[in-house]
Amino acid sequence: MAGATRGCGRAIAVELARAGAYVYATGRSSRMAGRSEINRPETIEETGEMMAAVGGAGAALRVDHLEPGEVSALVERVGAEQGRLDILVNDIFGGDAYAEFGKKLWEHDLPGGLRMLRMGIDTHLITAAIALPLMLSHAGGLIIEMTDGTFEYNKTFRKGVGFYYDLVKAAVERITIGLTAELDGEQCTALAVTPGWLRSEAMLDEFGVTEQNWRDATAKVPHFCISESPAYVARGITALAADPAVARYAGTSLTSGQLARIYGVTDTDGSRPNCWTYVTEIQDAGLPARETGYR
Repeated sequence: MAGATRGCGRAIAVELARAGAYVYATGRSSRMAGRSEINRPETIEETGEMMAAVGGAGAALRVDHLEPGEVSALVERVGAEQGRLDILVNDIFGGDAYAEFGKKLWEHDLPGGLRMLRMGIDTHLITAAIALPLMLSHAGGLIIEMTDGTFEYNKTFRKGVGFYYDLVKAAVERITIGLTAELDGEQCTALAVTPGWLRSEAMLDEFGVTEQNWRDATAKVPHFCISESPAYVARGITALAADPAVARYAGTSLTSGQLARIYGVTDTDGSRPNCWTYVTEIQDAGLPARETGYR
């Protein structure tokens, strides 16, 4: 589970561990090494403790996925300890810290934008390139590329989010399509998954709410009514990983809402938010917020 310090990456690691997988959860923020440049308080060690708390097994490791040597050491450890790697979830990013919403390419901070590309694209390529030989040593591997937005939604330039953020998220489609083409003839599936409006730790802090009282934020941001907990997409991915017919989704993108309906999972409150349909039909259409029919 690459990129498991916080957000949906952490939740996916926990849910996979709960389901019985031995999970290698990686991230840069560590109690021993300190915070990453994102400067958030969550640590990869906390993720390991959360995995153990649900009865799961695994290892929580500090790994910088921009460093091929560190990724190679990780994969070598997995091979030595397990002899195989069944699932790779590429959820590494953190580049949103460099996003400058509302700015055009020539107005955007150039070093920050280029750093975002490295964090959101290079990390995924490095990790997949180094992990795939171990995955291909047996049949049935699954690579999940985490992104923001469906392939269809990201075909149109996402005005307002900044050129670099848009490029990172659109690039995941090409990564997924490229991997699928190159895995032709191999028993390994690559696909993309997007959560909806995620109630990550950073998002809750931004709105000054907690997971328990998150609805208070809708007073100022009404469309936040369609938001979802990180557990929602994590539950869907856990069910997806157990699907013996997962290859039918090769080269496609799935949303947390689609996964919920395919596999019968729900968010922590029992609902099934359908964020990307809501964004298209309600939010982007300029209609008043209403969750009826979308949860």
